[in-house]
Amino acid sequence: MTTTRYATSSGTTARKVPLASRSGVFLVLLLFSVYTLIPLWWLLVSATKSSGDLFGDGGLWFSHFDLWTNIRAVFHQQDGIFGRWILNSVLYSAGGAFVATLISAMAGYALAKYPFRGRDLAFNIVLGAVLIPASMFALPLYLMFSSIGLVNTYWAVFLPCIVSPFGVYLARIYAADGVPYELLEAGRVDGASEARIFWRIAMPVMSPALVTIFLFQFVGIWNNYLLPVLMLNDDKLQPVTVGLAGWRNGFENGIPYTVTLTGAVLSLTLLVIAFLPLQRFWRSGLAAGSVK
Repeated sequence: MTTTRYATSSGTTARKVPLASRSGVFLVLLLFSVYTLIPLWWLLVSATKSSGDLFGDGGLWFSHFDLWTNIRAVFHQQDGIFGRWILNSVLYSAGGAFVATLISAMAGYALAKYPFRGRDLAFNIVLGAVLIPASMFALPLYLMFSSIGLVNTYWAVFLPCIVSPFGVYLARIYAADGVPYELLEAGRVDGASEARIFWRIAMPVMSPALVTIFLFQFVGIWNNYLLPVLMLNDDKLQPVTVGLAGWRNGFENGIPYTVTLTGAVLSLTLLVIAFLPLQRFWRSGLAAGSVK
């Protein structure tokens, strides 16, 4: 049986890995990759077709390239409301993720670095909130916002998005391990206030975790469907996820499937654009502290 040897930095040889095992792992990963990418490929290909070619032969390959026509149709549908949906999604996602990241950083730092009565209880409550599906909060939030008149407003979607129990948990774990007490004590010795220590010392050190929290929260808010569809009745307030679902159900009203599919491709493209500038900050901290 063919095996592979891995050399360590000291020159010694690590354990042998059979070639058959490596090939099996590669095959499994390849199958999962294909399973994941085929729907995305179909979506991209379908967005380039006309309505007549969409359900024809060769569903997984290009035929007549009508992408630009479909994009124009998306932005002309319902007097160009798609642009408003995209703007709403950006406001909900970017604004909510930014505020949620800031709150998570402050809460996680306090739970990690400040001893106070009830700290363990507070952290256990945060852990419990992480385990509860977000959909469980939708109906109570609707009833609460309905009683104070916030239903069918931007605030009905924005306010729930600024709280992230997972973000608090991640910030607490990272602050506990990644922000040394010696660094904080040095700031106190120099006469810095606690607020200055947090903003000037702790926040830069925690930046990889904060970028991760922002990305998770941004994607979660962008893809959220249940909360906006429950809270919003006005089409002009809806995010792109709810709007595209309405177009999908409006095929009987003359909205072609190609319009919905092209809108989904544009929405996905914006997510990729948001991820690319932040990935270098995200990757830079994944291995922080793993090697001494």
